[in-house]
Amino acid sequence: MLGTLFFAASLTPTLLPRSFLIQGVLSGASMAVGYGVGVFIRWLWNYMGLPLPGGRVLHMTKLLATAICAVVVVTFLWHAAQWQNSIRELMKLEPVDSAHPLEVGLIALATFIALVGLARTFEATLHFISRRTGSFLPRRVANVVAAVAAVALFWSVINGVLFRAALHFADASYEEYDALIDPETSPPSDTLRAGSSASLIDWEELGRRGREFVSTGPSASEIAAFTGKPALEPIRVYVGRRSAETPEERAELALEELKRVGAFEREALIIVTPTGTGWVDPAAMTSVEYLLHGNVASVAVQYSYLASWLSLLTEPGYGTDVARALFRAVYAHWTTLPKDSRPRLYLHGLSLGAMDSEQSTDLIEVLGDPYDGALWSGPPFSSRLWRWTLANRQPGSPAWLPRFRDGSFVRFMNQNGVQAAPGATWGPVRTVFLQYASDPITFFDYRDIYRQPDWMTPPRGPDVSPELRWYPLVTFLQLGVDMATATTTPMGYGHVFAPEHYVDAWIEVLDARDWPAEEAARLKDHLRDSFRKS
Repeated sequence: MLGTLFFAASLTPTLLPRSFLIQGVLSGASMAVGYGVGVFIRWLWNYMGLPLPGGRVLHMTKLLATAICAVVVVTFLWHAAQWQNSIRELMKLEPVDSAHPLEVGLIALATFIALVGLARTFEATLHFISRRTGSFLPRRVANVVAAVAAVALFWSVINGVLFRAALHFADASYEEYDALIDPETSPPSDTLRAGSSASLIDWEELGRRGREFVSTGPSASEIAAFTGKPALEPIRVYVGRRSAETPEERAELALEELKRVGAFEREALIIVTPTGTGWVDPAAMTSVEYLLHGNVASVAVQYSYLASWLSLLTEPGYGTDVARALFRAVYAHWTTLPKDSRPRLYLHGLSLGAMDSEQSTDLIEVLGDPYDGALWSGPPFSSRLWRWTLANRQPGSPAWLPRFRDGSFVRFMNQNGVQAAPGATWGPVRTVFLQYASDPITFFDYRDIYRQPDWMTPPRGPDVSPELRWYPLVTFLQLGVDMATATTTPMGYGHVFAPEHYVDAWIEVLDARDWPAEEAARLKDHLRDSFRKS
């Protein structure tokens, strides 16, 4: 009964739309969890020696439970398409005519059987060991020994064999992809670009994402043609993971390259922390390069070629170490320059890059000579500064767009702009968190297992379905699946950030007063069209 109710609850919407394949796997896993909870309750009931109904009462109870479950499942499957469309409508996606109940049911059943089969195998192993050890140990001691041995055996198989084999395959695949050189790209002819013939950084050692970063972006002529004002060629520096062995060596190489290309003579210098794969969001960098008329330099150092979640799992803390090494190298040189002629210094990162960038320094280290600001987009739920400011937000401000104190140090923004108290003025450091209420990478929380998250409390975010409801355990599983598909949404929702929102965020961080509202709107339209065509 509980398994069926969990299955039904999994059909309700959370933050992102789901395909029938994803929904089927999610529903099967939810059903298995509910079934497991039911088995545990039955065991506990028997263990405590509580009476069970029998005879006709038990028969009638089973029939009633079966009827209730059938009605619930049919009702929820009937509404599943409507629930998915409640999300798709907010994200301006075409509605679906059907939730494919047959396909969802079959995939869910296969997933359920596989998970329950795994649990039964564990149970059989536990009982086998218990029987063997019970011949020479007291029964309760034998049960404890069997439980520990079974867990150790399964953990060693899953972690030591299956997980390591999968990780080795993923590592080899990502490494090969990172080293792959796109035949359509070639070393830049502009000597101000990393990887050029004059560069200190070898083109082939940049990595795939690094080559993309330095070989793309708007040129000075493109910027000038749009703005009608003189523009400079934007400077982009990138150091790949293979360019040097240690984080400190890569940071020093990045610093020397910045000096070579004259980055410290620009109006602004942005220290970028990429995602786990080494990717830098082109929407973020193109936006700021237009806003500053090309008079900007940006630098990034690769710390991994794995997907962010794999990088976090296999190399926890390494991305922070690399980000800290780069910040310290650049900041140490920046502080030696005259304050009236050096560039303004900013930090930027997306997703795991936002968390690592946030941890690359702290205010104590820079109080005497602070950097100018930071733009962190889609910070993961485990980001320390983000969590602290969220927990200490002003009463009455929503969790998905909080107000922090007087807004002089940190402000939050979404698709509708920056949230700040009336009359708020910035202090010396401008920090903006760009986040969408529909982003599960930001709003996932392990405590969702047993309590409703704050962001579900009305009023909800503009991109969150009003049909969303919290269910113990099930909502946690739903949001976990949402995290895995967070980058499949249209631009401007989930974990995919739109250039027009970056424009608003950078204007706030940079204090770009030379961009009146009508010109900023024109730039947003231009970038929106450019990126959606590409």
